This record gives sequence, structure tokens and C-alpha cells, in this order.
Amino acid sequence: MLRAYKFRLNPTADQKILIGKHIGSCRYVFNWALAQKIKTYEETAKSVSQFELNKQLTQLKKEQLFLKEVNAQSLQGMTKQVESAFTRFFREKKGFPNFKSKKNSIQSFPIPQSYYVDFENDIIKLPKLGNVKAVLHRRFEGNLKTATVSRTSTGKYYISILVDDEKPIPEKQEFIAETTIGVDVGITDFANLSNGEKIENPKYLKASLKKLKALQRQVSRKVKGSNNRMKAIYKLAKLHEKITNQRNDFQNKLSFKLICENQAIALETLNINGMIKNHHLAQSISDASWSSFVAKLQYKAEWSGKTILRIGRFQPSSKVCNNCGYYNRDLTLKVREWFCPECNTFHDRDVNAAINIKKFALIDQNLITI
Repeated sequence: MLRAYKFRLNPTADQKILIGKHIGSCRYVFNWALAQKIKTYEETAKSVSQFELNKQLTQLKKEQLFLKEVNAQSLQGMTKQVESAFTRFFREKKGFPNFKSKKNSIQSFPIPQSYYVDFENDIIKLPKLGNVKAVLHRRFEGNLKTATVSRTSTGKYYISILVDDEKPIPEKQEFIAETTIGVDVGITDFANLSNGEKIENPKYLKASLKKLKALQRQVSRKVKGSNNRMKAIYKLAKLHEKITNQRNDFQNKLSFKLICENQAIALETLNINGMIKNHHLAQSISDASWSSFVAKLQYKAEWSGKTILRIGRFQPSSKVCNNCGYYNRDLTLKVREWFCPECNTFHDRDVNAAINIKKFALIDQNLITI
């Protein structure tokens, strides 16, 4: 089973310069490879393979001598990334690959092999960089796969190591209605569970919005290229990083709790890209980051042998009475509580939605019938 481990790096000043060269060179090769793919297709209506790109890369290194200062395998890793991006575009319709920019908040480069982790001395030996001090806060066992060194906009360095522990993926555990929980994500409450529990939405972005706006004004008032502007940008990036870390910490703890307490979790398939087109809700939806939460649930479920159930995007949940099945057509978004006129049952709209999500998911699995 493949698992990724992330560690903080503490490189020396010279190593930071080398990491910067690796990041810049890999970005250059990625953009060059992407341009070659596009140009070849426009001229010949054929796709140039990764093998051909690697052959051309040898010639490119003779023309651009700065590419010889970095790890050759890292450069070849970028042609592999371009090939993978095109594969996702054609097979999975994930969107056409974009050129990399040095303005992105996180800059990184891959190390496919030839690195070593020394847990005894808290050192990771990397090609061209040598021994780099690291905070190895947990150990792992298994075969080392691709590692990725990254630098954040606040100047922190990390390494993500993909490890194959050679253990099989756990078999899915059996589940019944009693060991399944329905989850309805929302804005007022982050998650509403079918057992009636409500998880409060921390709204980290909204809590820091006033300070964010103040820092953004400071950046806009500084002279471009000045040291004061760089300091203001650093403060702004630091606050953005704090919000991201708070959100990830909250979602990791909640997803771990749900996975540990249940054998199966039922979720609704949401059209988030369509929902954020509503300018009144876009910021709140982005702040909640539902996609990130669902992704955490999915990989934790795979590691634990648990099951994620999904219901269709157009299956009604909040407007249907979970007791008698009455469909309330007149229910608007601002109405959060309602009585069923058929069975006179009181409904909290969000909890009712979570119960129906669980119910529809179990019907699809033939575990219950209407």
C-alpha cells in the first residue's frame, strides 16, 4: 500500500540556493515540454512521447547550461508530469495542462530515486544537495518511491516521500444500516450527521477576513520591487498559510473521527464548481472547502477498509420527508425548519438531508427497501 509522509526540512543557505535552482530549472523544463507537445500536435496532429521529450532534453541541456547544475532525474520527472497531465486531460477530462508560474504559492520539484532517509541522525540525503537536516517526527518502513521537495511562499521547506510498505490494501469491512452514517455538508454548520449531531463550521477565512483585507491594502500601497513590499507580502502569505493549516487540521480530525466511529459513510455528490458561481455564497463555500474534506475521507477510508457511499447529484434530500417520503416543492433555501403536512413530522432541514442521504445510499446497496 502506498502512503505519503511529509517532513519539514532545514536546509543551509547554500542548499536553499540549490533548491531554488532545482525549482526554477524544473519549472523551465515543464513549460518547455508542454510547449513542445502543443507545437508538435498543431504542426503534425500527433503527440510527442515522453521518450522523445527526454531525448530532446539532452540537447536542451547542451544549449541551456544552467540545467546541468541540477539533478538530471528531477528534470526527466517533469516530462513525466507533462505526459501524465495530458493523459488526465484526454482520459478523465480533467482540464488542459497549464504552464507553471514562479508566482504560485508552492514551488516544488520531484526526486524519483537515489535519496536516503537517516532516522538516527535526522538527515535526508538528496542528490546534488547532500545531507539536509529534517524534522523526522515519525518513522516508516518500506520501499522509497518518488519524493517531492517543496518551498512555500513563507520560505518553509518540506519533503513528501511516497512509501510502498508492501502491505495489501485492507478489504472492505461489511456494514449495515446501524453502522452507516449520512453526512450533509453545509455552510451554517460544516456537517450535519444522520444521528442528529451538528458539526459547527469554524469559518477560518471569515474570522481572519478583516486582517486579510488590512494586509492586502498594505501590499497595494508599497512600491513594487521594494523591500517593504516584500515584507508586506510575507505577512500576507503567512496569514494565508495559517488559515490553510487551521482548515486542514480541523478536517483531518473530523474525517478521522468519522472513519473510526463508522463502517460506512454516505455522502451527496455536489456540483461545487456550479455552486460557487453564486456570488452570495462563493466565499463561504470556498472557506468550507468541501472537496478537500471528501478527499480526506476517501483516502482514510481506503487505509482503514471502510466504505464511502455516494448518492446522485439530483436525488432530493432536504425537501423529502424521511418519515413518509412527502416531497415539499415549496421549500426555499432560507427555510431551515419545516413540518411535513402528511405525517406532521418536524424536520431540521439539514439533519433531514443527512438522514435521506443515508437512506438513499443504503437503498442503492439493497440494504433497505422503500
